[in-house]
Order: sequence, then structure tokens, then C-alpha cells
Amino acid sequence: MVEGVRTLDRAAPAAPAPTPRRRSLRRAVLLTALALILAQLALRGWIAARGYFYWDDLILVGRAGRYDLFSADLLLHDHDGHFMPLAFATAWVLTRAAPLVWAGPVLTMVVLQLAASLAVLRMLLVLLGRRPVVLIPLAFYLFCPLTLPAFVWWAAALNALPLQIALAWLIADAVRLVRTGRIRFAWSGIAVLVVALSFFEKSVVVPFTAFAAAALALHVRGIPRPVRTVARRGRVLWLGSAVVLAGWAAVYLSVVDLTSEPHDRHDVGELVRSATGRGVVPALFGGPWRWERWVPATPWAAPPGWVVAACWVLAGLAVAFVLARRRHVLPVLAAAIGYVVLAQLPLALLRSGPHTATEIMQSLRYLADVAVVLTVAAALVCRAPARRGGPVPFRRPAFALTAAFVAGSLVSTLTYADSWWTNRTRTYLPTVAAELPRQDAPLLEQEVPWEVLAPVAYPQNLTGQVFAPIAGEDAFADSTPRLRMITDDGHIVDAVVWWNRHILPGPEPGCDHRVAGPTPVDLPLDGPMIENKWTAQLNYLADRDGRITVALGDGEPVVVPVRAGVHTVYVRVIGGGTALRVGAFTPGLGLCIGVGPVGVASFDR
Repeated sequence: MVEGVRTLDRAAPAAPAPTPRRRSLRRAVLLTALALILAQLALRGWIAARGYFYWDDLILVGRAGRYDLFSADLLLHDHDGHFMPLAFATAWVLTRAAPLVWAGPVLTMVVLQLAASLAVLRMLLVLLGRRPVVLIPLAFYLFCPLTLPAFVWWAAALNALPLQIALAWLIADAVRLVRTGRIRFAWSGIAVLVVALSFFEKSVVVPFTAFAAAALALHVRGIPRPVRTVARRGRVLWLGSAVVLAGWAAVYLSVVDLTSEPHDRHDVGELVRSATGRGVVPALFGGPWRWERWVPATPWAAPPGWVVAACWVLAGLAVAFVLARRRHVLPVLAAAIGYVVLAQLPLALLRSGPHTATEIMQSLRYLADVAVVLTVAAALVCRAPARRGGPVPFRRPAFALTAAFVAGSLVSTLTYADSWWTNRTRTYLPTVAAELPRQDAPLLEQEVPWEVLAPVAYPQNLTGQVFAPIAGEDAFADSTPRLRMITDDGHIVDAVVWWNRHILPGPEPGCDHRVAGPTPVDLPLDGPMIENKWTAQLNYLADRDGRITVALGDGEPVVVPVRAGVHTVYVRVIGGGTALRVGAFTPGLGLCIGVGPVGVASFDR
């Protein structure tokens, strides 16, 4: 190990003591970097504050309202293939502290973004030192539109931002571990990896990316056998990461269902091409500048064709320029391009199919980590030595181009925000939250509007699950003496049952259908009903308070409370068939049930 340290020290001789002017410059660089970070936080905090709960956010808060913090149902939930216990735990804490209050998620996103930005700054200072050139890749990361879609959506931010933090942190730790041999950088990196994996399964790429970055950092300095050196000097970090990944994989594979529908290779290629061509490449220059959206989908990058073509040309010229001016950078560029492609493949494989549109990848929320990798690549290019003859002075043009990039990125950011702020949930949730406590009878379960949470999320799009954080135990039930429903605007109004089918008159005059005893009695309908959710209106006369069981055909029976006297109760039944089956759950209870509708519950629109 001593020999390794000497080798690296000879490749990078100690710098002379800084002069007062150099110290002043370093201080100015650091202050400018912090000012850029504050500007980013101010802009993104403003955008986040004007946003609101969206889609998966409601699943997070709904589960937080229904389960205890340390329950397996919360922490080990397979969320559409994602394993994210710390994300659910974070949502639980915020939801229990202030249910359905948007300020909590905003604070979370801003704090995580601050941590990510500081981690990237730390990484750049390790790679480049406290020099003015560090501001160029930093500005790219801070304002690149690639990270915006995953930031403004709370559920996505709980995945993407810890991954960005981990990437930047482990890269810095790996480089410093290789340089100094200090084991504390290994333990620091391992700890951050454990946390990141608990937020997002994609964090498995972090140690591999850190290894590659550390090796490339040696390569651009001309140090021989960089891979071997990084493997040997960073072995504590790599072995520790391997143990963590093995343990995590065992839990992940036991929790997540990895079965998927067959995919088409052509679809996979098209998804990757569209995301790269319309998203990543324009983002290198501050694009895409234009977004499109079909509510309730998220906005997606939609630059004009000529803009895409121009960005490809500019990207090619930039690569040629860098190769002509800098030595040892070809592997850096190849690694960055490889990461851009590989980062998209898992999602493309999972999402490809006849019902998948290419716009899902153009939403860019799955590619936020690419911004960190491109930032590393830019830093390594800046670190690489110039070719013989020395470079033509390029500092002023470089900073001018960076300023132009930031300006273009601001355009993309503001146009995205303008589209993102369109959200039906903003009015729906507060209206329901205000009216729900005033109800004197429970509501039957119903689905929230599809613009709020689409039916594909069933059963987590049911009102009882979405509003679990604020609903009392009796706010939603399988039966109710007063039928009311939540409108698409969030108001709670009286409702009726359609006569899709009805209970036929019974054989006993003055009673119709007599129910006495636990053995269910069939109440014939005027026709068959398909398997579905239905509402049955039971008009009954009971001789005492008690409970009955109600089922449609062979469906699961529902236990329903009844009161002595003549009353009506509305029951949500799931099933199909030609008869309701009603039995007395309370011993000694007797009741008569008359004609009534069985069908769809609806309100006057």
C-alpha cells in the first residue's frame, strides 16, 4: 500500500503553498458555488411550492395512513416493482405529522435537493480542486432540466434524489480512498450506499459507477493500470459494497415480483432512442425547451425535429472538439455514453409492449441520475491534460457557453413548471378533507377521479385508502343508512341506486322476504348481474337492532348493521348472479326485506 501511495504522489506532486491571491480566488470560487446552489434551491423551491400531491404521492400517504411505521405492509411493500422502505418511512413521518399538507413534501424535496447539490459540489472539489473551472460542471448539474421532472414529483424525488446523493458521495469517497488510503472513506461510502438502496433499488449502480469514475480519474492523469490500482486501493469499499448488495438482493428478491409481460426488442430500442434523442441530447444544451402533456400524465420532452437534429450536430462537434483538445478523454466519453444507454434499459425492458407510448421515457424522470454522471464526465474532461502545443485559451468562451446553457435551462424549467402546475388534485383533496368530518353516516367506497389517481392503481385509488390519513375509523364502510358520494370536484352529495336490477317481490304478503336465522335466504333479482361491484338498497323492517350478512351470488358476504323498525340500508357487494343472499348474523334477529334496486350508485351531475 505504501508503494501505491508513492506512485500516486509522484503522478500528482504536492502543490506549493497558496498565495494570498490564490486563497482569495479559492474563497471566491466556493462562495460563487454556494450562491449557485442557493439560486437553484430558490427556483426549485418556488416550483415545488406551487405544485401539489400527484399520483403515487397519494399511494404513499394512503399507506402511511393505514399502516404502522414498522409494519411489513408499509416498509416491505412492492410498489410497482420498487423496493423503497425509507421512502415509505419518510412519507409516514410527514403524513402523521401533517396529513395531506403539501408543505411537508416541499420541505423534503428542498432538503434532499440541497444535500444532492452539496454532494455534487464536494465531488467536484475532490476531482478538480477549488478552481474556477469547477463552476462549469456544477452549473450544468444545478440547472440541467434532466433532474427537474424527478424533483417536482414528491414520490419520484424520494427515489431520485437519494440516488443522486449516493452517486456523488461514493464517487468522491472512492477517489479520496484511492488517493489517501484512509479507510474512513470506505465506511462512509458503504453507509451512504445502504441508505440509498433503502430509498431506490436503482442505487445498485452506485458502487460500479464510483469504481469507473475513480479509475477514469487516474486514467486522465496518465497513471498506468488505473483499474488495477482502484481495485487494490479501494478494496475495502468494493468488498463492503458487495456484501451490502448481496444482503439487499436477498431481501429485494423476496419482496418484489419480477414477473413481467413479454417485451419487443423493437419497442425497447424505440424507447431508448426517443428518450436519448428528444430528452438527453437536447438537455446537454439546456433543452428541450418545449414540453407536451396529456393530463393526468406528466409532461414529456417534445422539441421540434429541427431542434433535435441541431442538438445532435452540436453534440458531435463538442465530442470532436474535446477529443482534439484533451488527451485520455475517449474512455471518459465512452463511459458517459454507455451509462446514458444502460440507465434506460431496465425501464425500457419493463415498460415495453403494445400499450406503452414512447412519451413515458421522454418524461425524463427516470434519467435524473444521468445528470450526475454527465457532470462527472465534464469534470474529468476539464481535469485531463491538453494535447501537445497547449490549448488555445478558452476560459471566457467556456463561461459564456455555460451562461447560455443556464439561460436555456431556465426556459425549459419554466415551461415545464407551467405545464406541471395543472393538477386536479389541488382542488379535489382539500374539498373532500373539509367536508368529510361533517358527515353523519359512513360513505361507501368509490374510486377517486381518474385525473387524480387512475384505475390502474386499484385498489389504492379507492377513497378509503387515499383519505386514510384524515378519515376516522367509521368514515368509510361497506354499508350506510344514507347514500352519499364524493363528486369529481370533491363535494359530498346525496346519491341514488340505479335500477340495473331489482329485488323481486317475496312470497310472504306484508313481508316479502322473511329473514330469520343464520342460514342465508335467497332474494331473487329480475335478471342476472355480471361480476362487479354493485350497490344494493335494502328496504327492511327489523324486530330489533342487530347485524345481517349480505352477498351477491357466491360473492364474499358483508356484515351489515340494522336497526329496529322500518329503515333502508345501502350495501356495497362484490359478485355476480341472480339473487342476493341475506342471513341473520345476530342470533334471534328477524326482519322483512321488500323490493329495492341493485345496481350502480350515482349522483346528480
